[in-house]
Amino acid sequence: MSHALPGYLCPEDGTRADVRTAPWCCPVCGGPWDLDFTPDPAIALEPAAGPHSLWRYAPALPLPGAFSVTLSEGHTPLLPLGERVHAKLDFLMPTLSFKDRGAVMLAELARRLGPERVVADSSGNAGTSVAAYCARAGLRCEVFVPADTSEKKTGQMRAHGAAVRLVPGGREAAAEAARAAADAPGVFYASHVFNPYFLHGTKTYVYEVWEALGGRLPEVLVVPVGNGTLLLGAALAVGELERRGVRAPVLVGVQAEAVSPLAAAFAAGAEEVEPVEQRPTLAEGIAIPAPPRARQILAAVRKSGGTILTVSDTRIREAQRDLAARGLFVEATAAACWAAVGPGAPTDPLKGRTAVLPLCGAGAKTGLAP
Repeated sequence: MSHALPGYLCPEDGTRADVRTAPWCCPVCGGPWDLDFTPDPAIALEPAAGPHSLWRYAPALPLPGAFSVTLSEGHTPLLPLGERVHAKLDFLMPTLSFKDRGAVMLAELARRLGPERVVADSSGNAGTSVAAYCARAGLRCEVFVPADTSEKKTGQMRAHGAAVRLVPGGREAAAEAARAAADAPGVFYASHVFNPYFLHGTKTYVYEVWEALGGRLPEVLVVPVGNGTLLLGAALAVGELERRGVRAPVLVGVQAEAVSPLAAAFAAGAEEVEPVEQRPTLAEGIAIPAPPRARQILAAVRKSGGTILTVSDTRIREAQRDLAARGLFVEATAAACWAAVGPGAPTDPLKGRTAVLPLCGAGAKTGLAP
């Protein structure tokens, strides 16, 4: 089955590699892979006729043939937050975060490749998702996380049977430890940053918005940005749907003020980021000092005519409580987008346009921000 898998392609130097034998990053530049895959816009999309899972968009996904890994992820509801703003409730996913969209793709890919074990790194949600989907696929899993990761999240990983490795030194240290382990024989690195199959899972977020809005997209997609996996997935879907005649929206990224290298680079007109200090913030899920896909993120936002905003911890705390008062209990990171565009925001980046934002993770994972 794996002989039909689309191959890897390096966006920086054009290096190509077979998915079955490729290292986890480009061997020439060390950067993350893209995928040599573009869905045929002539093939009809009929999601309502498909399964109640991400696989309802099979014609647009890069894993051909029969699939077996699923937890009925996706198809999350859209809920009005205001007259022209809707929230997509991705915290209702099986492991309570949007990362299930990418994790199911990585687990299905790993199942087809048959490694001895799967390795991942995470600040919490991605590791939880990978652990759950590896359990579903019958794969051994090891997750490297920062030592201060929420015990609720590490407990969930362990409950799914994953070996959890607590790494001192923050998010980047956890990633380095996982990458060292990923170099060993028989290991599949389920990286939500370096493996492009993850992005082709997160793009289903936008396909679902398109489906829910009757074959159109809002004028603005507001997306939290750390490593950029949701924003880049959104950009993939927007390009694919644009080839089907759908009007493309503006992409607005949101970063935590304390750790905002992408916002700084965007404001400076730079194509790359200058790494910043790893500082504490309530939005730990998007606190990435040096995103490996920074160049792609900046290019995608600029191409769309969008921007990258920052929000303070004070605004994030207020937004989390405002959402909770509306019946939506999400973790602090998931409140960042509402902090940027909701009541009390210092500016109005939407300018009266229709918008959709994701509520990416459940508050049950972390509790209310102090």
